[in-house]
Amino acid sequence: MKKVIVITGASSGIGGATAKMLAPDYKIVLAARREDRLKALVEEIKTMGGEAQYKVTDVASYDQVEALAKFALDTYGQIDVWINNAGIMPQAWMKEKKVKEWDAMIDVNIKGTLYGIGAALPTMREKKSGQIINVSSVVGFKVAPGATVYSATKFAVRAITEGLRQEVAADRDNIRVTGIYPGYVDTELPNSITDEKMKKQVEDGAKAAQAIAPERVALAIKNAIEMPEDTGLNDIVIRSVYQAF
Repeated sequence: MKKVIVITGASSGIGGATAKMLAPDYKIVLAARREDRLKALVEEIKTMGGEAQYKVTDVASYDQVEALAKFALDTYGQIDVWINNAGIMPQAWMKEKKVKEWDAMIDVNIKGTLYGIGAALPTMREKKSGQIINVSSVVGFKVAPGATVYSATKFAVRAITEGLRQEVAADRDNIRVTGIYPGYVDTELPNSITDEKMKKQVEDGAKAAQAIAPERVALAIKNAIEMPEDTGLNDIVIRSVYQAF
């Protein structure tokens, strides 16, 4: 039986690339806020001979994430892999005091990850099998000026990922936990930056580092999923060979 994989933030970028890469071999449940993108992706996957369903989901809403898990279980009867990929990156210097953007990053990047884990973990523990993959960032290891709050959320995702790994290992739940830490990736993520000077800085950095295609990250995620069931590929840092940071 094909594994069932839930992907948040699936309407573009890493999420979309991962869905398309996994579609030939797995059943995919796509989640994001943009229904038009989700519909188009489902149709694309079907033309590839894959199987996919979608549910519009705002990961900042606990109720919507719980509903996503129920939808996956009602549709396919199981959840084998849950990929917490949804994230936003409205970087700005602290002095700009963009409080609404701070709150949004905390809600999507941290709470969204926690809600996803909370939604998927009970069924995985019940069947003593599963995998949770959290997409963080290289700034989850090192802080950069202007990325302070974004970095804080990604440090949090790294801490959550490692803490979860230790807990499920101690409980012998046979659940694998993987953290993905991309560097510059050619996605729409910089579009969430409202500070024009900061946006240019990020875009220039991505250009200088020759940002990798999201399919490279998708391949790393696929490799983590396809490791033998008794082995966890826990932390994957992936970035361009030209990126020094």
